[in-house]
Amino acid sequence: MQAAKLPGVTSAPKLQPIAARIVMLQSGMRAPMGVKVKGPDLATIENVGLQIEKYLKEVPSVEPSAVIADRIVGKPYLEIVPDRQALARYGIPIRKFQDVIEIAVGGRQVTTTVEGRERYPVRVRYPRELRDNFQTLEKILVPGAGPAAAKPFGEAGQQIPLTELAKIKYVRGPQVIKSEDTSLIGYVVFDKKPGHAEVNVVQDCQQFLQSKIDSGEFVLPKGVSYTFAGSYENQIRAAQTLAFVLPLALFAIFMLIYFQFKSISTTAIVFSGIFVAWAGGFILIWLYGQPWFMDFSFFGVGMRNLFQIHTINMSVAVWVGFLALFGIASDNGVIQSTYLDQVFREHKPATRDEIHDAVVVAAQRRVRPCLMTSATTILALIPVLTSTGRGSDVMVPMAIPSFGGMLVVLISIFVVPVFYCWIKEARLKKSAR
Repeated sequence: MQAAKLPGVTSAPKLQPIAARIVMLQSGMRAPMGVKVKGPDLATIENVGLQIEKYLKEVPSVEPSAVIADRIVGKPYLEIVPDRQALARYGIPIRKFQDVIEIAVGGRQVTTTVEGRERYPVRVRYPRELRDNFQTLEKILVPGAGPAAAKPFGEAGQQIPLTELAKIKYVRGPQVIKSEDTSLIGYVVFDKKPGHAEVNVVQDCQQFLQSKIDSGEFVLPKGVSYTFAGSYENQIRAAQTLAFVLPLALFAIFMLIYFQFKSISTTAIVFSGIFVAWAGGFILIWLYGQPWFMDFSFFGVGMRNLFQIHTINMSVAVWVGFLALFGIASDNGVIQSTYLDQVFREHKPATRDEIHDAVVVAAQRRVRPCLMTSATTILALIPVLTSTGRGSDVMVPMAIPSFGGMLVVLISIFVVPVFYCWIKEARLKKSAR
């Protein structure tokens, strides 16, 4: 890293070509996060962008060296401003003057050469050494008026230097003009520090800039506005979708379990395994952020490197993993509750001791199927957790909640029979009254 730091070189956001193309299609910028500044003119946009660049470097979660605002105005332009009084004095039409400048500096296509099936345009203009600097441009000759239009100040056919007919000067102008939604726009791109989520970083930046505006340190000129953009917008949209999908999935699972058992109490017992698994998923995510977790080697292989243990941010992939966990977390409860219902229908215990005995027998018979159900899921997720390469950055966060939830959901082997026994005892007491 030290060798890669060169004087005058900024640390731009790191994007591979394909990733950069995808990000540009999403937000129009060559960075995962940025600020779009809209305004009435380019100079104002550039000034506001430079102010935002200065303030974003002060945000703790932003990498200061990666904050870069567009330098919009600053490219030198050569302007040739005709002196219309001088042109009139020499009898030179403005059209003729423009034709001379076009041919001498830019060139004009006069014909096309044919080489078999190929066609090549032929352009005519001055050699490079006669048009590559300020001094030589001043010596470009413009023919004066002919005999029919001779003027008293110039002889017929006189060649007048360009410096006598126009003012040549350099002016500062835009390097590139960008527009969006019919407005001029400039970008301020930035990147996050390692260990921070993009959504949280953008929220920190928004709050920091708003605090500067409220305090009066940052004043937006009239007609100027800014908005944050980038790939984080996909996560916000996905989070809004998941806010609707997750409750719907939980309701659908609850109804499917209810249609199986036709009992609210039994359904609630089975459904409790989902909340136990949910807690297990969050516990494993928390453990992944601890430096001591899995900090050992086995046969010379570091477990932290093997399982790619690092801080996991709450991304869309993590919530999708929880959504998958909800579907499999209730398996153990269904297996136990189904057999408990079967045992109670066959034996119909009438006393508290008989209820205890029936629950213990049924629970013991379902331990092995529950362990097999959880073990198959856990073993199937280990290759995903240790995967590397393309797609692993999405699959690993998706597998962590399911892996942690299935480890903890084994508690349901003890929880479900206890709750089932408690409900049966309560019903027995109620019937005895």
